[in-house]
Amino acid sequence: MDLRRLRRPRWIAAAASVVVLAAAGTWTAAASDDPPPVHRADQIMSIDGVRIDTSYFTTNGTERRPAVLLGHGFGGSKNDVRQQAEDLARDGYAVLTWSARGFGRSTGKVGLNDPDAEVKDVSRLIDWLARQPQVRLDKPGDPRVGVAGASYGGAISLLAAGHDDRVDAIAPSITYWNLSDALFPNGVFKKLWAGIFVNSAGGCDKFEPQICAMYERVAQSGTPDAQAERMLEERSPSAVAQNIKVPTLLVQGQTDSLFPLNQADQAAKAIRANGAPVDVDWIAGGHDGGDLETSRVQSRVAGWFDRYLKDDKSADTGPAFRVTRTLGTDTGDGETRLTGVTADTYPGLEGDDHRIALTGREQDFSNPAGASPPAVSALPGLGGGGLSQLSSLGVGVSLDFPGQYAAFESAPVRDDLRITGSPTVTVHVKSTTDDAVLFAKLYDVGANGGQTLPSQLVEPLRVEGAKAGKDVTVTLPAIDHDIEDGHRLRLVLASTDLGYASPAAPATYSVSLKSDLQVPTALSEKITQAPLPAWVWWLPLAGAVLALILVATGRRRTTAPAAPEPELAEVPLQITDLSKRYARSADRYAVRDLSFRVDKGQVLGLLGPNGAGKTTTLRMLMGLIKPDGGEVRVFGHAIAPGAPVLSRVGAFVEGAGFLPHLSGRENLELYWRATGRPPEDAHLEEALEIAGLGDALSRAVRTYSQGMRQRLAIAQAMLGLPDLLILDEPTNGLDPPQIREMREVMIRYAAAGRTVIVSSHLLSEVEQSCTHLVVMDHGKLVQAGPVAEIVGSGDTLLVGTAVAVEQPVAEKVAALPGVASAITTDGGLLVRLDADGSAAQLVADLVRLEVPVAAVGPHRRLEDAFLTLIGDSA
Repeated sequence: MDLRRLRRPRWIAAAASVVVLAAAGTWTAAASDDPPPVHRADQIMSIDGVRIDTSYFTTNGTERRPAVLLGHGFGGSKNDVRQQAEDLARDGYAVLTWSARGFGRSTGKVGLNDPDAEVKDVSRLIDWLARQPQVRLDKPGDPRVGVAGASYGGAISLLAAGHDDRVDAIAPSITYWNLSDALFPNGVFKKLWAGIFVNSAGGCDKFEPQICAMYERVAQSGTPDAQAERMLEERSPSAVAQNIKVPTLLVQGQTDSLFPLNQADQAAKAIRANGAPVDVDWIAGGHDGGDLETSRVQSRVAGWFDRYLKDDKSADTGPAFRVTRTLGTDTGDGETRLTGVTADTYPGLEGDDHRIALTGREQDFSNPAGASPPAVSALPGLGGGGLSQLSSLGVGVSLDFPGQYAAFESAPVRDDLRITGSPTVTVHVKSTTDDAVLFAKLYDVGANGGQTLPSQLVEPLRVEGAKAGKDVTVTLPAIDHDIEDGHRLRLVLASTDLGYASPAAPATYSVSLKSDLQVPTALSEKITQAPLPAWVWWLPLAGAVLALILVATGRRRTTAPAAPEPELAEVPLQITDLSKRYARSADRYAVRDLSFRVDKGQVLGLLGPNGAGKTTTLRMLMGLIKPDGGEVRVFGHAIAPGAPVLSRVGAFVEGAGFLPHLSGRENLELYWRATGRPPEDAHLEEALEIAGLGDALSRAVRTYSQGMRQRLAIAQAMLGLPDLLILDEPTNGLDPPQIREMREVMIRYAAAGRTVIVSSHLLSEVEQSCTHLVVMDHGKLVQAGPVAEIVGSGDTLLVGTAVAVEQPVAEKVAALPGVASAITTDGGLLVRLDADGSAAQLVADLVRLEVPVAAVGPHRRLEDAFLTLIGDSA
């Protein structure tokens, strides 16, 4: 079939084959008055005899808007992307989701995004969108439309852009560019992932017959043939690379042995060569687990479509390149703490190479009969607990069997080295068989000899004609990984790997080095040893000069700040009607009409789910961003960038950068000098005593654990003993004893009449350390007040009694007016009130029943109160 028949000139003929079999007319609306209600209509469409299950999301209004098609991942359905569809609909899009052939309630066989099946379906869905009254048209039959999705859905967005020129922008995530290259890398069968693919679809008979036959053939032989490679290439976006000419946001996972970073790299180069804008984002997670950064990625996708579908020139599409890096773990739940590094251009997987010499003689090793036992790198499908998650935290979990690999090692790295991209090396390979299959990996070896395989990634390679000996240039998996000072790099070439098919026949391999290791360092942060660079010494002077320039120019460019309010001179913080709109929206708010007050001596907890507006509020409080409405006053002074009153504010937000070769004390002294304030004003010893860092202050920061760095950063925020201290997630990276100490630090700090504002997700810690709370949701104030008051506003009371309560008495209490239930507990009764009940009436009734009441109090934790206040937002 000529694929170009799917293009715009034939849209009328294509639309004729789309028949709506069922229109469920399901309408759903959000209860809040702030976001617009979203309506959903479910329909089963017939496309060439196949039933495709769809959902259409819109909001009220007669204006035409751009459309977005959202695809789902392999083995999933349209329900997996419902939340994102609703969010985009609220942002002003008409959104269509569907279950691909063979998934969900859709019929048909799985074709791995067959151009004559799944891709054709997308073009018919675009035909349908062109007929909807809510959808904006570029011309008759041509809607303004974008396509997004992850994995299987990401590939369909690329393929749709390549086969149908009505697509205007795409945002594929963690997907493939060449499916043959992904499943048969360098001619080696990725057997474990292929098996998971087949099983997650429901078995081989769920696929098109030719795909099932291909899989069974390759799985039995262990070697991909030309027909198999050709079939997968024809279903790949790379087959239509020359036709993809639309703005493309590529999001790829660093912990992904299924579709590694080189898949997005190939896509970026090909699409950019067509003249289209391309941004690349390497996220922390992937098919092997880790954090998929769903909220951030979906926000970026929305910005991408705002720019290229709504033509909003002010929309923030993000940097040309971003890579997420892991800083450590939170305490309690083990979640990773992430940060992002950006660049103005995408560096690719090579460039700025750093040569590292490897040592090691020629080495012989065996491929055992049956390729067993196999070495272990990644464990596909393990999800959030995958080995890649452990490796990102520096935990070595790979396994190589003695006698089945060759290893070559570098000298200790002198300075911290950041690898960003694909290292390369040339080796000479000989085998007792014609073909050799090797698995190359680059380990980070610590000073104690422990080794870590970054993201658990391995590069397979088939060496044909190896019997005569052959030089082979090995391109190792692309990573973003920091090699610490004193660590070594170890190149391993193994004969087996659990995730891949190896030759079953025994063989002996010989490998020797032919070149140094080439390591790309495009985003490396080079830090030199002592003597310190000159900027360390002129930084304080430069900072002071810059501050003077900003003050001088600021006076000319800005209006005079509002006059101080004397009646608020002793009030650390007063926020009144504070509002901040999203950059790309006139009616969507990050913070809206927020008002609250913080008094001296309070430890205030700022709580709310992700997206509640907490960080935006803190940034406005510190003068980092300007509100669109309302004001912030600190000790009566209105806050603006550079406001003098900010000298009374100390802040710890998103960590702090330290010079690793200086001691903790030297870092703090250097920071204070950079402020230009007198040394005696630092109150260094007092801040250190409160923070409780002890002897660690005299050690180089590079020897610190993540928890110690966190404590040092908080000590830095306390320098000068600011009257108002702001801490954002201060317990990240601390172990339980350190969390307890940090709780005591905050209480001690406020006990001297100062004020602390802490934003944290550890509700148990907030409950124990804070005196007051402000709870936010969707940018608005939900409740503010003393912790005891908020926690005590529940409907369940614990009644303590002098003696145990007998069951007949409990039954009498349960029958009282205003009581929903009453059960006996150790030491009393647990009473749940109904809507008409009150604590005062309950106590009076208990006295009347001669229940020996000793105490009455709320039986509710802060977590219960928090979830009650914010509901489904949690």
